[in-house]
Amino acid sequence: MNRLRIKIAGESGAGLLSTGEIVMRALQDMGYYLVADREYPSIIKGEHACFTINASAEPVHALCQKVDVMMAIERQSLEVYIDDLSDGGVLVYGQERQLNMKEVLAKAEARGVQFVHQNARTIAIDHGGSVLMQNIVLVGMLWKTLGFAYELIEAEVKRKFASKPRLLAIDLKCLRDGYDGAETKMKLEVPSAKNETILMNGTKSIALGAIHAGCRAYFAYPMSPSSGILKHLADYASETDMLVKQVEDEISVANMALGAMHMGTRALCGTAGGGFDLMTETVSLSGIIETPFVVVVAQRPGPATGLPTWTGQGDLDLAIYGGHGEFPRIVIGCGDSADSFDLIQHAFDLAEEFQTVVVVLTEKAIVKSQWTIPTFEQNKIPIVRNLEQGEKRYEITESGLSKRWLPGTSDNFYYANSDEHLEDGTLTEEAGPAGEMYAKRMRKLTLIEAVLPEPELYGPKNAKISFVGWGSSKNVMRDVIAERDDVNYLHYSFVWPLKVDVLKKFFEENTNVHLIEGNYNGQFGNLVRAKSGLEFKGKLLKWDGRSIFVDEVINYIDEQTK
Repeated sequence: MNRLRIKIAGESGAGLLSTGEIVMRALQDMGYYLVADREYPSIIKGEHACFTINASAEPVHALCQKVDVMMAIERQSLEVYIDDLSDGGVLVYGQERQLNMKEVLAKAEARGVQFVHQNARTIAIDHGGSVLMQNIVLVGMLWKTLGFAYELIEAEVKRKFASKPRLLAIDLKCLRDGYDGAETKMKLEVPSAKNETILMNGTKSIALGAIHAGCRAYFAYPMSPSSGILKHLADYASETDMLVKQVEDEISVANMALGAMHMGTRALCGTAGGGFDLMTETVSLSGIIETPFVVVVAQRPGPATGLPTWTGQGDLDLAIYGGHGEFPRIVIGCGDSADSFDLIQHAFDLAEEFQTVVVVLTEKAIVKSQWTIPTFEQNKIPIVRNLEQGEKRYEITESGLSKRWLPGTSDNFYYANSDEHLEDGTLTEEAGPAGEMYAKRMRKLTLIEAVLPEPELYGPKNAKISFVGWGSSKNVMRDVIAERDDVNYLHYSFVWPLKVDVLKKFFEENTNVHLIEGNYNGQFGNLVRAKSGLEFKGKLLKWDGRSIFVDEVINYIDEQTK
């Protein structure tokens, strides 16, 4: 797959996001497929950040670590990220004082790096702009370096700053000078036709999916990287009449969501791993009163505060086992912005069908990344509430499922409290009835496992090397498979209860199967071994807060198959 790989490096708070979005959207307008992500520190201003874009005439899903072009807004970030620039790549920079950059530039030149330079700050100030407007000078330089027509980037800058006409006039002068003063360094494959896609991140996808699923209330305490869901749903609240409430802590968040569900409102709450820790008593309450509970957990590396603005897959065990006692639950793992829209809808239906907890796991790399995806297909997942009148709310049945109705809709009353109970909810501590009720609830696991979708195979049926994973691993593996015909991948969106029949067949048909996962212990791999007895030949694991890159997987494959 031919792809254009761009990295914009600069200090956090220096306009990196808006600069990256201008370039990204201009490329989309040209017809490129895109994936983009931003790395940033947990402080608002200062330290190093970057905005990385990969673009291709074919669909692209994951980023490479190495880039073809680097645009450096300031020296310190250039020094941090310069090794990500490929040998023979192009460096676009605008620093006036280059004396303290001599060593970095010399090393880059020794690797065949080409330079595109203008005094960007001077140009911006000469036009009456601020130092921040050097970014627009650099964007013009970058666009000329890529060999694209000026009008394309000009149109995007006009769209971005249309609400600020006085500043826009200065921006356009900066852009023009940056473009005219640079030199074309690359000849790129330009898409022959514009693809019909939208730019979407996982945050907005989850928010739109929740609205589409009939969610009527959202509760959250802001916690990165889940906070964007709260913002998006708040933005849509006036149009949807959804109750969107920022609550004082995650304990209250969970209780409000569970209470709303108990009374019949489709409710959702969102958090990160540390917030879910606080929710687990309510999660356990949901388990015993068999009331649906849907929560989005956006993962970041722990323990404790850990790396609050970075990514990982370290909360799988927490999602499966968090909460005291044993009770059925479902764990779903989002893979990208496309499947997030559908999976959150399935989460609501499953929670109400089986009267249980559904944890929807996503990751910073999903909620913050941008993809070009087809327009969402709407109204394909019906809203099924599974409400039905009955005589005994917790009737002991062979399947484990009892009829559920809303309080006040029937003459048949019941108690819903956190103590073990009889079929009408009346408290009991007798061994026989308590044991029967416990087993009744647990029988739902068998029923759930039977109806959950099977894992999905990418690539050929048989391969020289195979991988199994969940969550964002899907994206990098799809791009690897697009480049190599000796690789396949089995992906789990519905992670728990773990379905193993297809997995066992996959191991039978492929003898060199490896785990790919974003945590230290290989939590999904441990789950596979515990539930199926299968052992992986190797494990590609990453736990430093960064995504697994395409070139990292290819290097791993080369090492394992040489």
